Amino acid sequence: MDPKSRTLEITILSGEDLRIDNKSVKKNAFVIVWIDDFNYKTTKMDEEGGSYPSWNDKLVMDMPMQTPFITLEVKCKASGGDRTVGLARIPVTDFIGGYCPETCLQFLSYRLRDPKGLKNGIINVSVRVKEPLRACSSQAAAASAGLGIPIDGRKDFGVVTGIPIWSGYASI
Repeated sequence: MDPKSRTLEITILSGEDLRIDNKSVKKNAFVIVWIDDFNYKTTKMDEEGGSYPSWNDKLVMDMPMQTPFITLEVKCKASGGDRTVGLARIPVTDFIGGYCPETCLQFLSYRLRDPKGLKNGIINVSVRVKEPLRACSSQAAAASAGLGIPIDGRKDFGVVTGIPIWSGYASI
């Protein structure tokens, strides 16, 4: 991994009330996730969900540190070609630099806007910044020793860091 980027794990979960020309989408909706013009990935097509598609597609992408936002573009395959249902631009600050640690899984929902700028449904996603491996960290040493806290039922471990503070005085 490039030291000037982070690995982003974004799961495109579902859409709600998707429309084209004010008519409900019937089938074949998919999502393109854009980091930049050359860095994008596409979900599988939901052939049955209509205007309430469900993808549950996990996409892992490198995201440069200076990236200000990512774009989600919902499209629908039609006989005349792919049609844009709507776009959502997600500020990176929505999942990095807030109150939650970057590596926490966050569930987010965004309003889609059609090519005319009108409201056109909702997209639901989960986002996590995957922590890069550190060769000489105490975390790696603790994990290899089997110390720490199990994460998500897996056999690898995370380490809680911090300094416990005890008062040397008994209650008066």
